[in-house]
Amino acid sequence: MGCGNVKPNSQPSHRSENKAMAKTKLYYFNGRGIGETIRLVFVQAGEPFDDIRIEQSDWPAHKPNMPLGQMPVLEIDGVKIPQSLPIARYLARKFHLAGKDELEQLKVDVCVHTIADYRQRYIQHILAQPDPELKAEGRKTMVNEELPKFLPFIDKLLSMWSPEGPFFLGSEITWADLICFDFMQSMFELDPTIGERFPRIEQHYNAVKKQPRIAAYLKVRPKTDF
Repeated sequence: MGCGNVKPNSQPSHRSENKAMAKTKLYYFNGRGIGETIRLVFVQAGEPFDDIRIEQSDWPAHKPNMPLGQMPVLEIDGVKIPQSLPIARYLARKFHLAGKDELEQLKVDVCVHTIADYRQRYIQHILAQPDPELKAEGRKTMVNEELPKFLPFIDKLLSMWSPEGPFFLGSEITWADLICFDFMQSMFELDPTIGERFPRIEQHYNAVKKQPRIAAYLKVRPKTDF
């Protein structure tokens, strides 16, 4: 079955009010993973998109139809674009969630890539491990080795560029805040005590979570394993 026949996983497409049917499609697995930041950009911007969720068991049939044999893939008017960070950056700039000028965009990119580096380690240590024992070891590695290095970086970036908060660029939310929110959800699940040691990070997380469109989306988002 070709990708054009894929249906969203029993979820309605996210569409903003008074807009025509979306021509933009996002293909990704039925999970948060590296595709969730893109979804959050659409949601925060109030922009329509077709959230096409492909189950792991169906992936082999769809893989040949993806440009690099991987997801997420953004389809715009029939043109398929791969790679998660370029997709999210493109949409963030289009929807004014990337900073007001070049310097702010640079700061946003610094935050994004700092988070993406550790997100990749999280994937390697836990999500990519098929064996339960290796996953358990990966969780220990993240909590005991990776998080003690990562969390001070995020705390530093927040205090350095946004001493009063709540976001990385003060009162203006950007896609850096969205990728951080999504990643920190997984980190809080690994270590619920993070907020006690890093209250600024917890404040940031809660500020994103309370955004009206984000809060509404979280209420209907499918519950998934990753």
